[in-house]
Amino acid sequence: MATRTKTGKGPVLVITGGSRGIGAATARLAAAQGYRVAVNYNSNAKAAAKTVQAIEKAGGKAIAIQADVSQEDQAISLFEETEAQFGPIYGLVNNAGIIGSSGRVEDLTAEALEAVMRTNVIGAFLCAREAVKRMSTKNGGAGGAIVNVSSRASALGSPGEFVHYAASKGAIDSMTVGLAREVGRDGIRVNAVSPGLILTEIHGSVGDAGRLKRLVGSVPLGRVGSALEVAKTILFLLSPHASYVTGTILQVSGGR
Repeated sequence: MATRTKTGKGPVLVITGGSRGIGAATARLAAAQGYRVAVNYNSNAKAAAKTVQAIEKAGGKAIAIQADVSQEDQAISLFEETEAQFGPIYGLVNNAGIIGSSGRVEDLTAEALEAVMRTNVIGAFLCAREAVKRMSTKNGGAGGAIVNVSSRASALGSPGEFVHYAASKGAIDSMTVGLAREVGRDGIRVNAVSPGLILTEIHGSVGDAGRLKRLVGSVPLGRVGSALEVAKTILFLLSPHASYVTGTILQVSGGR
């Protein structure tokens, strides 16, 4: 639950998985641009609190809200709590996701597959649903924007490593295009970013700390990207600068 009410002006933005990596970078940048940010986290309350504290220290407004977005009741409560604390929601960044264990499909368990799909796909759909319910002009909302965080893995397939993760992000790409066409006339734009090799904790979390160094040679720009570079692209897609952009999956991958 959020700790206290935050008043003020500025559009309200929900960022799932906002405590670390791309989510945290997006939260900080959004707050610096005047958004009031609901920083969602599942288990790492300390990291979420650190993100909120950094935002507040810089003069922004943010709250941390615990919710496992793969669970319907918790996804709903995330949006209800955000509205109770901040008011009407303008935007959603569907960033929460897990990569799962590395390995070949022949060694994949049903439990591991279900965990990835529940968070990366079902969680994203549930949050998009709750955002649309609130933002749609058809339902009395003021419109808004959704940015889904996909991955270049959806196109590259991640053979031998994360085919199940890649498939979950393929679902996000399809959802982005379909939902954009479904709610465009309801005042809602839906886009996605597709990051490539980005320097975040996710690589170490699956026991492959050397993965970026091993794969950087496949990047035409010759380097890995930063979470901030992805965050800047997300903020562009949320902003009026992208007012005629919807149904787009924008690669942030250095050409990979």
